[in-house]
Amino acid sequence: MKKTALVLGAGGFIGSHLVKRLKSEGFVVRGVDLKYPEYSKTKADEFIIGDLRDQAVCRKILDKQFDEVYQLAADMGGAEYIFTGENDANVMHNSALINLNIAGLAYKFKVGKLFYSSSACIYPKYNQMDPENPKCSEDSAYPAFPDSEYGWEKLFSERLYLSFLRNFHLNVKIARFHNIFGPEGTYQGGKEKAPAAICRKVALCKDGGTIDIWGDGKQTRSFLFIDECLDGVRRLMDSGFSGPFNIGSEEMISINDLAKMVINISGKSLNIRNIEGPEGVRGRNSDNKLIRETLNWEPKVPLRIGIEKTYEWISHQLAI
Repeated sequence: MKKTALVLGAGGFIGSHLVKRLKSEGFVVRGVDLKYPEYSKTKADEFIIGDLRDQAVCRKILDKQFDEVYQLAADMGGAEYIFTGENDANVMHNSALINLNIAGLAYKFKVGKLFYSSSACIYPKYNQMDPENPKCSEDSAYPAFPDSEYGWEKLFSERLYLSFLRNFHLNVKIARFHNIFGPEGTYQGGKEKAPAAICRKVALCKDGGTIDIWGDGKQTRSFLFIDECLDGVRRLMDSGFSGPFNIGSEEMISINDLAKMVINISGKSLNIRNIEGPEGVRGRNSDNKLIRETLNWEPKVPLRIGIEKTYEWISHQLAI
């Protein structure tokens, strides 16, 4: 008999790619989201449009045992959405309510395994002040001091699921994602993240023009291509470990250098103008020591290869 999987947030970037991955592995997949995937038809065997803040909807979609549940649903976005402070109440309330609903029902219906997608945004701001030497090892999460309400909610939900693991033996797996990117991700509208936003700006800019980058551009990040993210998730789900584990790249790059990479890929000659805007912490990079030693996994694909694929896809979308 085929294994069954429930993907929550299946209309989103990571969720829609995860559905494709699970189908390729032979799973029967039910997807749930407020919307269908934006850029391609879902591969789910069944797709339910529903609001996971509503417990009645959650009871409807968690109406039977699933071998695996993937909880990716959240109210989130890029720096413009997360760091302005204008969406804090929605981010905290909506995501926490979803996780409170799912944790209780997953235990009630005795799901086989439950994956929760946390975020690198849970790491303390005080360890990410130096753009050259951020500290993001899993054990550095406490004393807690995330730089956004999004990070605080993610940290709360980690503790929620781990409490269900301790008290009710819910088989929980937790990963802290570090800036996942790739084709079919949001690239405009205010919720896009840095790689997609920069690819869009470069694609739209005429040769000899100028693109704007928020902050001084010296802030650092690492970015993980979607295929590698799914490799890490599937490795974690097949393991005997709960985490939390970082799933990210250790190839750290400044935002200005990321912009220069995209410009180089485009073949254009463009200028960079640094302007005031939300930028988050000064430095962030995945620390993969724990997942490398525990699960014998780490990403292999260089950042440039993923950016090339993403730029090509976004350029094509803008040309349609």
